[in-house]
Amino acid sequence: MDLARNLKIDSVSRLQPTPPRQVQPQQTVAEAVLVMRQSNVGCVLICAGMQLVGIFTERDLVRRVLAEGKRLTLPVEQCMTPHPVTVHPKDPISTAVRRMVEGGYRHLPVVNDKGCPVGVLSVKRIVHYLVEHFPATIYNLPPDPGTVPQEREGA
Repeated sequence: MDLARNLKIDSVSRLQPTPPRQVQPQQTVAEAVLVMRQSNVGCVLICAGMQLVGIFTERDLVRRVLAEGKRLTLPVEQCMTPHPVTVHPKDPISTAVRRMVEGGYRHLPVVNDKGCPVGVLSVKRIVHYLVEHFPATIYNLPPDPGTVPQEREGA
């Protein structure tokens, strides 16, 4: 398998983005965090109606709320990242990877032609995709790569 070619051919939808977890802009940070905890996800999408207006991530919680001593009763729209970078389900995986690297993002909203959220792509999904291309290399790594056997194993 040629990874470079596949990154340009395979679409974001092949990675099976997780279903979007959404909250409204006027909901509190505490409500957004509750949705994240209950869904075991690292972000929620902030939607006004069906339109994506922002994203609220664990990083936003730490940097914009906790580090600044803000209350959890604050509306999430005051702490979210507005107008997030997005990808379309038909975009090549290489586009998603490039956008994640350039922006330092761990999550990208996936939106349809109308700009409505249809999923969230995480770094975890990208890593799983890469593992598919290098299974022998990945699965044969020792649990601690710094540990190298001093003697040959076996007979």
